[in-house]
Amino acid sequence: MQTSPKTRITRDGIKLYNPEDFAGMHKAGALAARILDDVAALVVVGVTTAALDDFIRLEVEAAGATSATIGYKGYQHASCISINHVVCHGIPGEKKLKDGDIVNIDVTVIVDGWFGDTSRMYVAGKLSRKTERLIQVTHDALFKGIDQVKPGNTFGDIGHAIQSFVEAQRMSVVRDFCGHGLGQVFHAPPNVLHYGRAGTGPVLEEGMFFTIEPMVNLGRPETKVLADDWTAVTRDKSLSAQFEHSVGVTAEGVEIFTNSPAGKYHPTWG
Repeated sequence: MQTSPKTRITRDGIKLYNPEDFAGMHKAGALAARILDDVAALVVVGVTTAALDDFIRLEVEAAGATSATIGYKGYQHASCISINHVVCHGIPGEKKLKDGDIVNIDVTVIVDGWFGDTSRMYVAGKLSRKTERLIQVTHDALFKGIDQVKPGNTFGDIGHAIQSFVEAQRMSVVRDFCGHGLGQVFHAPPNVLHYGRAGTGPVLEEGMFFTIEPMVNLGRPETKVLADDWTAVTRDKSLSAQFEHSVGVTAEGVEIFTNSPAGKYHPTWG
């Protein structure tokens, strides 16, 4: 599928999509969100992350869609599943979830050439008050960022809103990973930082499609990538949480492409 010839690129290298392109993003986003709805019931003590990923892969196939992550830079799974102090890009495997584990599941699908990318938090077993607060702050930080999405604001406004909110809660924002442009590609300009100064960075324009996906740590913000070249963890082994939506800038503000069809984006438990 091709976008119409009117598609423009800003001087910052950011593609501006057309109003008719929003429908494709909504369709892809809805599938990714529905899969995250459906997997929620399987996130229980004793399940392996490989079993969760197998379920997701089969759901993608059953929908006639394509996983964006299988084969991406050699990655072999339909999801990233990040537990406790894993910040992002956790690889599904034979590890079994334990009581109290917090889990981010990140899914990206391709539907008719459009990419839907979203993640949310789950809990196996009983949630501690400390981890519940981390998850709530991370969820709310995402929406502080989304609230800044409208023409004329800047990407720095998004980052500043997230960072200032998180740090006021005595938590930290990961700086080593960021959101990204998407649409008919998985990753494109801009880098969407979850920290920064208000009024800086590229100006938001109607037709920009991108993810906002803050990672928030109970401890310090520093991360390291393990020897598998994918898994990122907090250096101080503190717990980390993340939520991600794909969004589009409209004339009036923002549309979220990856809203939960079942209203289960948060909380996914209880």
